[in-house]
Amino acid sequence: MTSSPATDRSTAPSAPARATGWRHPAWLVAAVAFVALVGAAGFRAAPGVLMVPLEAEFGWPRSVLSAAVGVNLVLFGLTAPFAAALMDRFGIRRVTACALLLVALGSGGAVLMSARWHLFVLWGVLVGLGTGSMALVFAATVAQRWFVARRGLVMGVLTAGSATGQLVFLPVAAWLVEASGWRAASLVIAGAALAVVPLVVLVLRDRPADVGARPYGDDGTAGGAAGGAAGAGSTPAPETVPHAAGQRAPGPAGTALDALRGAARTRAFWALAVGFAICGASTNGLVATHLVPAAHDHGMAATTAAGLLAVVGVFDVVGTIASGWLTDRFDPRVLLGAYYLLRGASLFVLPSLLDDALHPSVLVFVVVYGLDWVATVPPTVALCRELFGERGTVVFGWVFAAHQLGAAAAASAAGAVRDATGAYTLAWVGAGALCGVAAVLSLRVARSTPAAA
Repeated sequence: MTSSPATDRSTAPSAPARATGWRHPAWLVAAVAFVALVGAAGFRAAPGVLMVPLEAEFGWPRSVLSAAVGVNLVLFGLTAPFAAALMDRFGIRRVTACALLLVALGSGGAVLMSARWHLFVLWGVLVGLGTGSMALVFAATVAQRWFVARRGLVMGVLTAGSATGQLVFLPVAAWLVEASGWRAASLVIAGAALAVVPLVVLVLRDRPADVGARPYGDDGTAGGAAGGAAGAGSTPAPETVPHAAGQRAPGPAGTALDALRGAARTRAFWALAVGFAICGASTNGLVATHLVPAAHDHGMAATTAAGLLAVVGVFDVVGTIASGWLTDRFDPRVLLGAYYLLRGASLFVLPSLLDDALHPSVLVFVVVYGLDWVATVPPTVALCRELFGERGTVVFGWVFAAHQLGAAAAASAAGAVRDATGAYTLAWVGAGALCGVAAVLSLRVARSTPAAA
């Protein structure tokens, strides 16, 4: 006997679907994602404080150490679009747990290295693949699958997880390097990544439908369903729609490459990619990697310089969450243009601010730069979603790959500039000028069209 509609509804798991406000399961998933991002962010804060002690112990020049960081950043970026496709195929939970294990293996194994190629394999390959499998694509996937309302705000909070990781680990790593050596710092970072794995396995879920819920803010109407990527009652994303008989669904690599082929035909994609490459060059590649060594060159203690970057992390949390809130309300193109101009101006004045002691002007730079550190992420994700629809997350993976290629180029180039000239001045000024270019490109990103969406 066929059950009645009323009977079907009575047996469905309705409690999670009716949850509202902070009781909605999407917020628990976002909280676990935040903690995972904090755990993975530990190593990204480490090279800045480990570079000088490694240079002293092994005699490796700054350019070699910077090149290893560059390999890390390249793989960090190139892994991102494929990680987004892997999350579609195998689930967020599995990919995230494996990524954290790779970060722990690369950081912990570094205590045994004795040759340059060890550095490139551990710092570059293992940690690069691990961090790239999560990073901002992980945050974008969680925000798109679990939220219809508050997506910009959630993306801002999750992006701030990376800054929080820097805030937590950088001063601790600097203190450990000074008190117990760089190996102790590497082991602490590895332990932090491992500690998050059980939480991810036990709590993280791939989609709202897994717990009988709709995405947060999806009221079940057609509009809400379209916005809640693959949530309960929603239309499947293009990547998950069954193919016609006789056709094989593309694998993760095919999905990522298909998204790139489609996006690369548009000028908007290249404007976003080049702008985000400059974003990476002026943050992860330059400041995150070289600010502590540059401050050390001016006579500032490594722990003091690490504290400055930690303060950058504090204000980055504020700036990124605020950027997510603003992205829900204003044109993301205008926001990006303003962010890049502000960052460029701050980098122009940085060479004149570094000294052997803290001054108020340095603290002003730290506050301004911190507010702007990754505030570019929420509006960039919003533009990818506006221009490329359900494939926006995978397309953002390619835009983020450009971000990390720019970061890798800047990390390597800044190390070479310092070895050649004895200072980082040309690197700071050059990055400031590039930020002006990124501002112009962002303001010229085309509006979405029905065909593009």
